[in-house]
Amino acid sequence: MPTPGRKVAGQSLGEVLSLITSGAATTRADIARITGLARSTVTQRVDALIAHGFVDEDAVGGSTGGRPPRRLALRTREHTVAGVDLGASHCRVALLDIGGTLLTAQEDPLMIADGPQVVLRHVERTLHTLLKEAGRSPRTLRSIGVGVPGPVEFSTGRPVDPPIMPGWHRYPIPDFFDEHFGVRALVDNDVNVMALAEQRRAFSSTRYMLYIKVGTGIGCGIIADGRLHRGAQGSAGDIGHVRVGEREELCRCGNSGCLEAIAGGAALARRLTGLGLEAASGLDVVRLVREGNQDAIRMVRDAGRAVGDVLAGLVNFFNPETVVLGGALAAVHEQLLAGVREAIYRRSHPLATHLLHIEPSRTGENGAAIGAGILAVEHALSPEQVDRVVAGVVG
Repeated sequence: MPTPGRKVAGQSLGEVLSLITSGAATTRADIARITGLARSTVTQRVDALIAHGFVDEDAVGGSTGGRPPRRLALRTREHTVAGVDLGASHCRVALLDIGGTLLTAQEDPLMIADGPQVVLRHVERTLHTLLKEAGRSPRTLRSIGVGVPGPVEFSTGRPVDPPIMPGWHRYPIPDFFDEHFGVRALVDNDVNVMALAEQRRAFSSTRYMLYIKVGTGIGCGIIADGRLHRGAQGSAGDIGHVRVGEREELCRCGNSGCLEAIAGGAALARRLTGLGLEAASGLDVVRLVREGNQDAIRMVRDAGRAVGDVLAGLVNFFNPETVVLGGALAAVHEQLLAGVREAIYRRSHPLATHLLHIEPSRTGENGAAIGAGILAVEHALSPEQVDRVVAGVVG
């Protein structure tokens, strides 16, 4: 029985659905047992969820007499979400059902610097194409998650002074999707959605994790007690502009000695170009490492040490279970991880490192789009949103 004076899980339709989607309850009897609600109340909740298309109920197994047991499960066919990964020079859109299963995805070259109207119109066209390809009506779309390569005020979904996104400052990205699809869009920094994908899909038992993206820039996604931590305004994890030692390399932010200016893919490419090698981006750095170029190998390992120097402080401060490295340079993770591990184990406290795992990303090229999709799924299935939908409130 529930403890007197405490809120009972399952008081709302959305909370009942959460019990079903989490796997905690697979039958009406489970719901009654967990919540302490009367059977008549459970029947009302479940029947309403079935009527609104959130839940299926099917007979399973055999029966020793009487009514056969019936299993409750999330209905996915009529509900889809989208995950959008906007990079400096690419757009990747993933379509998922509301259970989180990837239905289809598409990547196209696209410059974020072309501005919000050009980029978001492309996303709109791509999403219609993917819905048609998956045999899903636009009416099935419940939410959209968007990851962008810059700082985001998460509460409003507006980028704030993003260095590589000219024309995007304070642009109301959610309003665009509300106007064209009639659904809520959640916008976040790309490294945050990457961290979400990594924790949910690859390190599900990890409650405390740091996800480090080492690409053109450098950022950190923070998972604390199984949840994405964004800070007060959404800028938590911006480690790319932490000063490293007494270094004086100029950074695009206007300061000097920033981690990004020392270890970011663009910075390494510039140094290799200065040595007479063809390197326009972090992808070229990766190519040179794979070709066995010793200058590129040395620079990537040195970059790993610089990243590790910053991470050592974070490991002491945050005490994560796992540190995951992703981004373009993580494609040559043997060299990058060697430098990171060397610095972390040298500079962090033994108590913080003796059970620490430092691993390469496992989610692959769709990681950011999948993470954005997970953001959309978790919004669409949140008890508050389910209750709003059932009440006929759009949001």
